[in-house]
Amino acid sequence: MTRKNYITLIIILGTLTALGPFSIDMYLPGFPAIAKDLNTTVAEVSLTLSSFFIGISAGQLLYGPLMDRFGRKKPLYIGLVGYLIASVACAFATSIETLIVLRFIQAVCSCAAAVASVAMVRDLFPVQDNAKVFSLLMLVVGVSPMIAPTVGGYVTAGFGWEAVFLILAAMAAAILAAVYLRLPESSKPDPTYSLKPKPILSKFRMVLKEPYFYTYAFSGAVSFSGLLAYVSGSPLLFMEIFEVNEKEYGWIFAFLSIGLIGASQVNSIMLRRYRSEKIIIAALVCQLVIGTVFLLGIMNGWLGLYATIACIFLFLSCLGFTFPNASALSLAPFTKNAGSASALMGASQMGIGALATVILSLFSNHSAVPMAGLMAASALVALLILIWGQKVIQARGMSYQTESTAAGVVH
Repeated sequence: MTRKNYITLIIILGTLTALGPFSIDMYLPGFPAIAKDLNTTVAEVSLTLSSFFIGISAGQLLYGPLMDRFGRKKPLYIGLVGYLIASVACAFATSIETLIVLRFIQAVCSCAAAVASVAMVRDLFPVQDNAKVFSLLMLVVGVSPMIAPTVGGYVTAGFGWEAVFLILAAMAAAILAAVYLRLPESSKPDPTYSLKPKPILSKFRMVLKEPYFYTYAFSGAVSFSGLLAYVSGSPLLFMEIFEVNEKEYGWIFAFLSIGLIGASQVNSIMLRRYRSEKIIIAALVCQLVIGTVFLLGIMNGWLGLYATIACIFLFLSCLGFTFPNASALSLAPFTKNAGSASALMGASQMGIGALATVILSLFSNHSAVPMAGLMAASALVALLILIWGQKVIQARGMSYQTESTAAGVVH
């Protein structure tokens, strides 16, 4: 693979991965405006975020088997076209109930991009480089929380929240063109792959029985739910509690994303010296300490705006180490069923994250305590899952090398 082709693949796969985050982040500054126009509350508007996460979780289970059966690109085309249509429809929603349903449909379509990007990393790159490739994808994805809420804030202020969804539709059209023109098909269709429920569920069960998968997929997913709790709770925290406007909120959100992006790139450097298994456990311990300090600070009123930003910045930085290593280790044992494995991994991330956002909406009390509590709890539960799973792996004498100097699975 030439350097030019390598960079092109990273950019296209990164934009596919970023489509979901853009769909989440770009309309966040418009929450108060949506609530006003649709005669509802910000807490009710946050349910459009919950329905989006549920849609991604459910949709990934659909697209995983489809991509193993028909190859990666055909299902991807269908998903991108559906996303484009749903985005336009969101711009013309006249009730919160309609918007909640349309966001679900938009999410189901968008997750085709998420499943394809993860599976194609496994298809196109050497397995020992997967963690580094995921870190590079996070660099591309990291542009979304830096740009999306900032642009969304200005677009909402200047043209209304509806324009945000029209921009998302235009993005989908551009990505569709790039996929068609420059992205190779990385997996041949497999006519022997059955789409009947029983064989599909059997393959999912086979994936779930792999200790590397359930250890790192579920610990990573629970840790990831802390990020989604922050995303869902941040409009209330910053725009209502601290009373910043849409544009200021966008800049704060962009700044906080630097922690996530920067840490993911430091992770690439650390992989030259340390195993992914060591990095992820250290990151979760730090995440738990920071989440606990943040929760205590919020409960006791110790934190002002800047201290709150600092705590969230550090918490997200820990996720920059957790996510790429958890993703790489989850998929490491799989070749033939990479699509199903990536679908299950993504579904667990978004499914658990959706549960966190629903809980946050139900317990919303116009304070940041529910959000901070969920963030701290996510780190604690993720760490417990990781410790237990690593003991199972060690007991079975399993080891997987993720550094660039090593390769293969050793049982």
